[in-house]
Amino acid sequence: MPKWIKIILKVLSGIIALVVIAFIAITVYVIFNKQKVLNLITTELNKNLNGTLTIGTLDPTFFKGFPGVSVVLKNVVIKDKLWPVHHHTLLDAKDFYVSVNAMQLIKGIVDIDKIEINNASIDLFTDSTGYSNTAVFKSKPKTDNKPDNKSSSSTQIKRFELNNVNFVVDDRKAFKLFQFEVQGVNGKMDYPATGWQANLKLKTLVKSFSFNTKRGSFMKDKLLQGPFDISYNNKTKLIAVAPNTLNIGDDAFTIGGKFNLAKDPVDFTLNIADDEILWKSAANLLAPNITQSLSMFNLDDPIAVTCDLNGSFGGSSDPLIYVTAKAKNNTLTTPGGKIDNCSFNGVFSNNYINGKGLGDENSVIKLYHLNGNYKQIPFTVDTAFINNLDVPVATGIFKSHFDVEKLNQVIGDQSLQFTKGTADIKMAYKADLVNYKLTKPELSGTVNIKNADVSYLPRNLNFKNTGISLKFAGNDLLMNNIRLQTGNSVVYMEGRVNNFLNLYYTAPEKILITWQIHSPQLHIAEFLGFLNARKTEAPVKSRGGKTNLNNKLNTAFDKGKAELHLRVAKVYYKKFLATDATADLLLADNSIRVQNVSVKHAGGSLKLAGNIVQNGAVNNFLLNTQIDNVNTSNFFYSFNDFGLTSFSYKNLRGFLSSQAHITGSINSEGNLVPRSINGVATIDLQKGALVNFSPIKSVGKFAFPFRNLDNITFSNLKGKFDINGDKITISPMQINSSVLNMDIAGVYSLSKGTNIALDIPLRNPKNDTAIVDQTERNKKRMRGIVLHILATDGDDGKIKIKWNKNRAKKQETTAEVADSKP
Repeated sequence: MPKWIKIILKVLSGIIALVVIAFIAITVYVIFNKQKVLNLITTELNKNLNGTLTIGTLDPTFFKGFPGVSVVLKNVVIKDKLWPVHHHTLLDAKDFYVSVNAMQLIKGIVDIDKIEINNASIDLFTDSTGYSNTAVFKSKPKTDNKPDNKSSSSTQIKRFELNNVNFVVDDRKAFKLFQFEVQGVNGKMDYPATGWQANLKLKTLVKSFSFNTKRGSFMKDKLLQGPFDISYNNKTKLIAVAPNTLNIGDDAFTIGGKFNLAKDPVDFTLNIADDEILWKSAANLLAPNITQSLSMFNLDDPIAVTCDLNGSFGGSSDPLIYVTAKAKNNTLTTPGGKIDNCSFNGVFSNNYINGKGLGDENSVIKLYHLNGNYKQIPFTVDTAFINNLDVPVATGIFKSHFDVEKLNQVIGDQSLQFTKGTADIKMAYKADLVNYKLTKPELSGTVNIKNADVSYLPRNLNFKNTGISLKFAGNDLLMNNIRLQTGNSVVYMEGRVNNFLNLYYTAPEKILITWQIHSPQLHIAEFLGFLNARKTEAPVKSRGGKTNLNNKLNTAFDKGKAELHLRVAKVYYKKFLATDATADLLLADNSIRVQNVSVKHAGGSLKLAGNIVQNGAVNNFLLNTQIDNVNTSNFFYSFNDFGLTSFSYKNLRGFLSSQAHITGSINSEGNLVPRSINGVATIDLQKGALVNFSPIKSVGKFAFPFRNLDNITFSNLKGKFDINGDKITISPMQINSSVLNMDIAGVYSLSKGTNIALDIPLRNPKNDTAIVDQTERNKKRMRGIVLHILATDGDDGKIKIKWNKNRAKKQETTAEVADSKP
């Protein structure tokens, strides 16, 4: 081995031995001078305290701080002067490890290389008056007295470590509480000319991070773990936290911030970002009041978020919170349902309007370029606002264009069903997302449906090529440009519902739709579904037992009222044809009230009023009718001879006027229910004729062989009929015709029970035409031979004619009495 190497090794060995000897000497010095060293440390640490610092024991550690001298302080307690009042101990450390510079210690100077605190509690307390136990660190007043010793300290800590430390900042005046269960902190510090820098690793459990204890804690019970790079600038008094990755719970965030110590109280800014975090995870990091509001929503897939917190450690207000979020092709769950393929750029702020405070009532969620599919219906919202999270209200402009068939998923399968057509929606809305039953949505905009085929399921009605335009104006709903086509009927409608939005959510059964309807032609048979009682189904329950909102639409259809004002050029029903029809109808709860019906028919007019009660297969009705001067033959033809079998429209001529008050039943196909009619009818037949009426001809061929019974004319015929099921009671009625006169009374039955008495004088009415005096003509009307005939049912079901013997005897007795009078 070269000689120079041996020399170097000897020198190094000597130096090492010297250091070891010196270290042992210093350690021995500390062991035999523990009280002196303890007094030195206590004196140094008490220099800037306005309170008491006590240290239980001091024990040296030989090699832990080599080459420095290390001591462990047991039971280190720091209390401020008002501790007896508030009982919050600022520091209570079971193990307080201090490593100092050995050479400086020999000179009587404490140069701290490392501090390690284990199993400790740090409680920074401020009471409601603003007094803080940190007052223990305030400098004592300076005096002119010169120090009696030359001791000094650099007051620079190079390394620090905390283990199992409970750290609390409890500000009762500002309602702030920050509490951390520090599992481990390990860091080192440098002191450039500008200030200081610290690099540390943190692992702590957040028990409370409350900027306002009235609202709760951020990051409650979350584990924080990661590195920090912190610097302080003496000139600006600004602490800067460089952006770094920090795990909060199961999510990794990039976190940075600033603390401005030049401000009193200290201002701070925290910047937090995560490119992939679940909505629920992000919401659960915020204060409970914000979490509760955001939990009304959810996104299935992770989103990118940022969060900026700006605030002050003084005062009781929340920090200014500004959160951004980006979602793409996600699934959004809202109180109103799920939105698929949802994309948006979102912002949350608790300072919606400057000067209104930082809180839920002044918070807002903004969703920019929101688009997605709601129950397969695509939509866009340029900007959606949800403000005031105490009572969250959503506003925005909803736009959509889609095949109207997709509406079936929204409105359910109980009322309307679309099979063709398109829909365009542009709707400005304002809706309370939670208490919509108390605060009704506000809508303003239009819904346009074109070329749609739609079925109204409760009444089995089908419409083709339908057009509908809905306009929401305030609380009212306007329905314009509606075109309905079913079969050969085309209907144009304009409608209005006043106070629609309020009633829809609170009392849909009180909704009243007012319709103005006109049509070039209407075939009533195509609308017979309205005669059926509405098919109802049990309300569909959504999750949680709440009634699905679609049921309100069904309730509106089922229980709501509709007022119809019709103007129709032509009305068809089987054989019936009317023109210039007008009518006012009220549809309400399985009933139809008919008023002011007027039509032109058979050269005359018909007026009608009444109502129909819908019971299902059979519907009861009440009608008051007035017929003026209609062609009798056409009228009977149109109504299928009113069910008469031995009498038809072919047997009648003339112009009929009539009034009737009747009740009855009609089936779902629009046919009269047999034997259901009851009521009273009167007739007035002008210029009438009875043509080829078999019952008269069968009698007349024997009694009046030389008279024209094929065409019996009447100058004026009036009668009254009481209808009771299949029985028609004919009140005593005089018939004056061109062939014969007769008096008629009795019962005509549509089944069995016909019993009609006819008194027929054989004198020819033509012989009395020369008598001008009507009174004299009436006296001679029943003179001469009078046939008393009874029309009754035969065994074969046909009407049989026979002599009315009882009537003849009564007539003879009456004649004898009349002849015996002077």
